[in-house]
Amino acid sequence: MRAQPEWRAFSRNGQNILEVTGEGSVSVAPDMSIVTLGVNSENMNLTDAQQENNERTTKVIQSLISLGISKENIKTADYRIEMVYDYENGKQTLRGYRVVHLLQVLNDKIEQTGLIVDTAVKNGANTVTNIEFKVKNPQIFYSQALALALNDAQFKAAELTKEMGVTLNKVPFSIQELSQTSPIIPLQTAIFAKSEAATPIQPGKLKISASIQAKFSYF
Repeated sequence: MRAQPEWRAFSRNGQNILEVTGEGSVSVAPDMSIVTLGVNSENMNLTDAQQENNERTTKVIQSLISLGISKENIKTADYRIEMVYDYENGKQTLRGYRVVHLLQVLNDKIEQTGLIVDTAVKNGANTVTNIEFKVKNPQIFYSQALALALNDAQFKAAELTKEMGVTLNKVPFSIQELSQTSPIIPLQTAIFAKSEAATPIQPGKLKISASIQAKFSYF
């Protein structure tokens, strides 16, 4: 995909047009997290692997509910059964079965994210595949980024026409949105052992960006 030029000037139907790209961004503290975690069980017997997984997953869910997380915010993200093989001297031998049950936990108390991970692991979870940080209402901040992008375009247009020695019509007659960033911070992680220390989860800041293409007339 070709990059959008910063600006260009041209004439169309006797009208002088200045086309400018404007960019704006805002930094926002996330106010929610989505944790994907679960239980990975292996056994020679498929029924036993399923039963063990079900029991541990139920215990994990109950422990999360005890933290104040509603059932509606805990849902299955993935459930699968796999055959596990060993390979030796070019020969494939069935070692058993693996049952994986991943849960997606939506949390609006972001300071609890580390506690959610610790509690789940202490109660049977042995895999944490992803942690994402988001904002509940990204459109509010995207609108702010759009306003900054428009200001940026107007500033560039004013500077360019000043250098060109022409007069700018400061109100653009056309504005087109070019892009919108997804306000998500992913954190890839995996936990397979219990730990007495609290898991330090640092959400950082989200950068929500917007860019526009604005067209101005000048004379």
